Amino acid sequence: MPELPEVEVVRAGLEPAVTGATVRRVEVLDERSLRRHPGPVEDFVERATGARLRAPQRRGKFLWVPLEGAPEALTIHLGMSGQVLLRSPDHERDRLTRVVLDLDSPLGEGAGHPGALRVDFVDQRIFGSMALDELVPARDHPEQLVPSHVRHIARDPSTRCSTTGRSSRRSGASRRRSSARCSTRR
Repeated sequence: MPELPEVEVVRAGLEPAVTGATVRRVEVLDERSLRRHPGPVEDFVERATGARLRAPQRRGKFLWVPLEGAPEALTIHLGMSGQVLLRSPDHERDRLTRVVLDLDSPLGEGAGHPGALRVDFVDQRIFGSMALDELVPARDHPEQLVPSHVRHIARDPSTRCSTTGRSSRRSGASRRRSSARCSTRR
């Protein structure tokens, strides 16, 4: 099962490729990979096609890519064996590919036009999923919008405040002072 650092690596790898990209085409090869999507496959395809993507985000093991101009996001959970692979359009498909997004990516804009890119959701065991999900206020930080499937997951401790490199075994007074400093950053 992918651990948090691995999911963060996936998010960071997707960011330059998908931020500002437009979804040209969606192909669902196995509808079981859309089990968290609230509607039928056709709804997912119709709503995702033509969407412009913003920067990917992560909480816990969920990834999501907000859609520009819409109160929703493409939500991805890798499950136990899921992968999100960036491919050129002519790259051979993995036999375990479940969902394909063809993008016009800003990566090719150096030549004056968007570059074609393919995002393959590959999942051997089909425990992972993709969905379009509405953005709602996070329970712990209502000013932040997160997909409704992610609302119950708290931010990672490392994103709450920067550490000073001190040991976590501090006296109660020191811990209270640290909490006060961090609370202004939440």
